[in-house]
Amino acid sequence: MPVIRTEVYIEATPEVCFDLFRDMTLHEQSAGQTRERVISGTKGLIGLGEDVTFEARHFGLRLRLTARITEFEPPHRFVDEMVRGAFREMKHTHEFFPHDGGTLVVDTFAYVSPLGWLGRLADVLFLKRYMRRFLMRRNLYVRSLVHYKKTRAGS
Repeated sequence: MPVIRTEVYIEATPEVCFDLFRDMTLHEQSAGQTRERVISGTKGLIGLGEDVTFEARHFGLRLRLTARITEFEPPHRFVDEMVRGAFREMKHTHEFFPHDGGTLVVDTFAYVSPLGWLGRLADVLFLKRYMRRFLMRRNLYVRSLVHYKKTRAGS
């Protein structure tokens, strides 16, 4: 099972970061490169037990993924797990640690590709790297949004 761990520092409190990362409208904005959009479920701040279904383009294919929030510990951690989608399994843990006046955001994304040995080969050749970039792009988008808002507030 591939596991991807990313970290990003954001100059905001864990409470602010926690809410930004569970905001499904912001999620859509941060995943513009894949034209990801919410097609059913929560559109705003998602909470425990709630589902959301996304549709996006990856590798030229239109894919859908439904995830459910299975753990919820504001403002420190929440977990979403795939209910339906392209992976055989998927678990995404979001953690928020106070750090140097801001927050260290740690994402741990664990998944099992479909198609047995072919899926494992895809993981090694390109999928794990692709997913790491996708996650980091989202994290950096949120960080830039916070930075922009702070800069505008200080003007």
